[in-house]
Amino acid sequence: MKSIDDHIQKDQVEIEAAKAEGNLGKVRHLEEELKGLKEYKEHHPEDSHDPSPLEVYCDLNPEAPECRVYDD
Repeated sequence: MKSIDDHIQKDQVEIEAAKAEGNLGKVRHLEEELKGLKEYKEHHPEDSHDPSPLEVYCDLNPEAPECRVYDD
């Protein structure tokens, strides 16, 4: 994706398609991803790049071991 807005729009389209197919597992997955993207966008309004799943996770869970940054 080029931007977070493109990713959000793509997820919304895919959610509607998954609902039409009756694929509830995919709907739940995409809704969780969409929720994370929207929260990331709220926390970083000046940043328009499409964040990786790790960036979104660390934004929502900064104390997680995977997200710790150590200075030398």
